[in-house]
Amino acid sequence: MTDRDDQYAAAETLKNEGKIAEAVASLEGLVAEQPDFALAHSALAAWCTRLERHDEAIQHARKVCELEPKDPFSYTALSVACMRGGRITEAEDALARSRMLQSGQ
Repeated sequence: MTDRDDQYAAAETLKNEGKIAEAVASLEGLVAEQPDFALAHSALAAWCTRLERHDEAIQHARKVCELEPKDPFSYTALSVACMRGGRITEAEDALARSRMLQSGQ
């Protein structure tokens, strides 16, 4: 297991213990060091959404789409983050992109 995987696992443990803010802080440090770690950005998008930190969630979800542009789930997650943040048009656009990728277009 790599150091980044260990750091991610430690953050996930914090989240599982209900310490979501601490888990977010831990992953924020990790993505500052490893900005291309898509899994960490994906977790940050979900966890920031749970903390109602919607702008940050959307930022991380967008980064995942940038890092994984052919992954439909990335766009679905971006759609959810945008919807919860009240950005309905962006949510619809992201969902349409996800569907397009799923259909192979």
